[in-house]
Amino acid sequence: MSAALEERKRRLARLGGLYAIVGDEAPVERARAAVEGGAAVVQVRMKRGPAGAVLAAAREIAALCRDRALVIVNDRVDLAILSGADGVHLGDEDLPVAEARRLCGDALLVGRTTRSAKEARVALAQGADHLGYGPVFPSRTKPLAVEPRGLAGLAATCRAVPAPVVAISGIELGNIEEVAAAGAACAAVIGDLFDDGDPAARARLLAAAFAEGARRRV
Repeated sequence: MSAALEERKRRLARLGGLYAIVGDEAPVERARAAVEGGAAVVQVRMKRGPAGAVLAAAREIAALCRDRALVIVNDRVDLAILSGADGVHLGDEDLPVAEARRLCGDALLVGRTTRSAKEARVALAQGADHLGYGPVFPSRTKPLAVEPRGLAGLAATCRAVPAPVVAISGIELGNIEEVAAAGAACAAVIGDLFDDGDPAARARLLAAAFAEGARRRV
């Protein structure tokens, strides 16, 4: 196995736990707080800033997270490569997985948003390493014209695919334990992490609840 593939394997093995998503508001400060509280992954999802500003923030976040948490850049393969991030996450309107893989090579992780086990299997066949699955619950921050899949849909998808699944949408302290118990490798959180007091303290609670749910998996 090449050194690049070995690095990708190591990164994939670390993909588990609280998955914090930071946006245009204070992304570096929020990333720092989330990681201090135990987030295992930080996704940089800045929709409003110019590419240069997103790159600068992603570079700073990648530096502060090094050896502490994975950093995934949303949408932009080029910015993931240039920033030194660990991977990229692709949505419905982004590059196809196969094209993203060609650009980022063998070392970086490629994730893809999916709505079903069928979509998940297609993404894996095209070269994705892990899968975003949702919406699991109604979203507080990004309403979608898609019916929530619920815990049953999440569990079925986790059982059906041989890759880590990141649960997306509406995840909070009251349900994150059940998300982990359903088989999700990660739980993506935005609102409940950053809108309810000190984010580092909130991250500790969310990470602990996720770990408790993970211990209940069968």
